This record gives sequence, C-alpha cells and structure tokens, in this order.
Amino acid sequence: MTRPHSSRHFFGAVLLIAGITLAGCNPAGSSSESMSASGSAAGSVQPSVAASTGASLEPSASATAEEPTESLPPFACTPSITIAKTTDRAQIRDVRVGTHDGYDRVVFEFANGVPDAVIEAVLPPFYADPSGLEVKVAGSAFLKVTMTYASKISPDGGVTYAGSTNFEPGFDRLAQLVEGGDFEAVSTWYLGLKGGGCIRVLTLADPSRIVIDIEH
Repeated sequence: MTRPHSSRHFFGAVLLIAGITLAGCNPAGSSSESMSASGSAAGSVQPSVAASTGASLEPSASATAEEPTESLPPFACTPSITIAKTTDRAQIRDVRVGTHDGYDRVVFEFANGVPDAVIEAVLPPFYADPSGLEVKVAGSAFLKVTMTYASKISPDGGVTYAGSTNFEPGFDRLAQLVEGGDFEAVSTWYLGLKGGGCIRVLTLADPSRIVIDIEH
C-alpha cells in the first residue's frame, strides 16, 4: 500500500478507461514513489482491443501521485485513446509519478482544464520536437502522450512547470517518463515500460489532471 495522505474531494471526475496489451506481465510489486533521470534502449508493442467504463473516485492528495481511496474500474486494452479538451489552452502545472498496489501511475496536472490528448502505443526511434534529435527511452514497450494546446510555457513567456522532464523511477512497469517536446503549444511525453500490461486513463477535475495507470 502507498503511504497515507490527507484526502480531498475531486469534483466532476470523468473516467476514460483504456489500455494497451504489451508483451510480458510480472506479478504486482511493492509500493514506492520515486523521481530521477536518464534513459536507454528500445522494444516492440503488439496491442489488442477492449474497453470498459466505471465508477466515481475520491482520491487522496500527495506531492507525487495520488491513489484513489475507492475501487477503480478494471484495466482494459486498446491501441490508443483520445481525450477531449475542456479548455482552449491547458497550462501544465505539475508532472508526477508514483506506484501503488497493482499499478504504476503518471499524473499530468493543469492549471485550467485538460487539453486534447492522445495516448498511443508507439515504436522507436523517437525524436525531440523541434530539434529532431533522437530521444532514447528505457524499456521494451512504449506509449506516447501528445497533448495539443498544452504547454509548461505560458503565452506571455512565463514558466508554469519548472520541475523534472525526465523520470526514471524503477517501478514494476514504468521504467522512464521523458518529455519529447514542448513546442507551439504541443506537449509530447514518452512512457518506457518494462514488458507491460493494460492501462487505464482518467481525467479528473479540481485540480485538472490526466492520469495514466499502468497495470503490473
């Protein structure tokens, strides 16, 4: 179990549950939370398709990645999922990773609603936007998160998120989370996974978040 945190309600939670079947599934590991940097190597993905919907959430708050206190809907498997925006421009305010019993978690938090987003299975090589330089991502299977009209840079040039853009937490499934680009209000991130399992994608409000859970 994760460490206890103080609870608060999140209103208007919208569940978008999706997943991707990736090669190899290990048993669930112990719970921990971690952030660090660096990356390596490549892999392959072969998704199958499924979908499901479910339940309301009342997550607890933490400085890394929050864990709902109520039961979550099951994981499902699909090659990609699309999220519809709730604002014309979403300012990234925080990026967090965490691990819980049965899944690892990535959280993108926004100041003012969620952007249009696509979470999809991809294969290397990966390239940084706009430099075109190759981005090395650790793992053997990969997800790409593309968020349109989302950025850590505000229109007036201010910075709304100045934290890490390269995490290597060493969780059961999540090997690395690294930014692929933040250019012309398109934010791109890559998830490098160890083997894999299905995922679910949630959007939550108050504060606005996109949450990606990777099944152990």
